[in-house]
Formats: sequence, C-alpha cells, structure tokens
Amino acid sequence: MVWLLFAFGSAFFAGITAVLAKIGIEKVNSTLATALRTIVVLAFSWLMVFIAGSQEQIGQISGKTLCFLILSGLSTGASWLCYFRALQLGDVNKVAPIDKSSTVLTIILAFLFFGEPISIPKIIGILGIGIGTLLMIAKKETDKNQVQSRSWLIFAMLSAVFASLTSIFGKIGVENVESNLGTAIRTVVVLAMAWLMVFVSGKQHEIKGISKKSWVFLFLSGITTGLSWLCYYRALQDGPASVVVPIDKLSIVVTIVFSYVLLKEKLSRKAALGLLLILAGTGAMLF
Repeated sequence: MVWLLFAFGSAFFAGITAVLAKIGIEKVNSTLATALRTIVVLAFSWLMVFIAGSQEQIGQISGKTLCFLILSGLSTGASWLCYFRALQLGDVNKVAPIDKSSTVLTIILAFLFFGEPISIPKIIGILGIGIGTLLMIAKKETDKNQVQSRSWLIFAMLSAVFASLTSIFGKIGVENVESNLGTAIRTVVVLAMAWLMVFVSGKQHEIKGISKKSWVFLFLSGITTGLSWLCYYRALQDGPASVVVPIDKLSIVVTIVFSYVLLKEKLSRKAALGLLLILAGTGAMLF
C-alpha cells in the first residue's frame, strides 16, 4: 500500500503548484509560462531518472509503451495550456474545482479501458463532486453587478478533459516501464508541445520582460509539479487509477488553503458547501 503515500504526496505538491503558478503567470503569457516551467520539470524528472539508475531501461521500452507515453505527454501539454490560461483569467478557487472534476471522467474511462468496477460509493462520489463543483464555480454574492468573462470556464473544462486522458494514457504507459523514466519521457513531449505553441503564437520575444518575481514562482511551480508527477505516476504504477486519481484530486484542499493565505481569495458559504461535497465525494470513491 506504499502507492497510497505516493498518491497523497502527489495531491499535496499539486495543490501548492496551482497557487505558485497563479502568482508566476500573473504578468506572463500563459503559454510562455507553461513552456518555461516545463524546462524545470524536465530537468527535475531526468535527475530522478539518473538517481534511480533507470536510464538503462530506455532501450527496453516497447513501441506500445512509448506510444502511450507520447499520448499521455500530448494530453498533459494540452491540459496545462488550458489550465494555466484558465488560472490567468479566473480565480484559483474556481478553476481548481473544475480541473479536479476530471475524476468523474477518469473513473468512467477506467471502467471502459481497464474494467475497474464502478461501485455504489463511486456513483455517490461522482454526484458529490459534480454538485460540489457547480456550487464552487457559482458567482460570488459580491460579483452580482460585475460582468465577468467566462472564457476561463471553457479553458478549465478543457483542462479537465485532457487531464482525464492523461491519467488513462499514463496508466497504460507506465505499466512496463520504471515510473521515473516514464515521467521523464512524457515530459519531453510536453516540453516540445509547449515550445511549439510559443513559437506558433510568437510569444518567445516576451521572455526578456519577465520579472524576477515571476521567474522565482515559475521555477518553484516547476519543482512542485515535478514532485507531484513523480509521486502520481509511481502511485499509478502500483495502484488502481480509479482510486489514485480521486486521492490526487484532494489537492484542491491544499490549493484552497494556500489561495486564501497567499492570494486572499475567500470562499462564499455556497462555495464552502461545494468544497465539502467534493471532499465527501472523493472520500466515497475510496471505498
């Protein structure tokens, strides 16, 4: 059951990442920020590969495994681009719940692809997460007379869809490869995709204008992302996706706490009730 510890470790580091990234991309194009922080994740991932000594297994990776690692990397890249754009446009305590709702789709896909059963507790969990998410993204009472852009909502929903695909592809991809090595390989794909988007959008020239504060927080968010990934895919390698993913989504608690402390984002009563439902739903899925 060591995979449980890795799953909770993934949740903790993922929760911190959202807030650090929010601060880091405050005045930086979200696509460029994603590409820059992925460099840190890549370096960290390969460092762990050499520490674990798993680089010797590269030549033993099958075509199927490599294919799914690439697909997982592409899904991750798409999820990140959407997620950090959503973070730039909306509040952390609204974007994070939608991203974490990818649990529902992941459970359905895990049932279809892996035959992992959907029990009564999981159905109750799905309902709790769904209703809780709707409550958390509802407008604050103080925002009634304020016209807000809803584009962040579209990006957040796309992030959740791609995150679900990432979990499924990643589960298949790390079955026959050491988890650190699998994480490092798929990070190469994410990096290539992110920088391709930077050059396509012509944002590479904005690097010179990034402040020291943004550099620091982008670097820190890259480190915490690397730690979260390493824990997450180690947990996926040994544990069922339908259990690992809900635990990982508990990162929303860490995110809400840090967004309150660092960003002064407060929850309304309705949003707090939504958070409790999400937590209850996530807990139900563990049975």
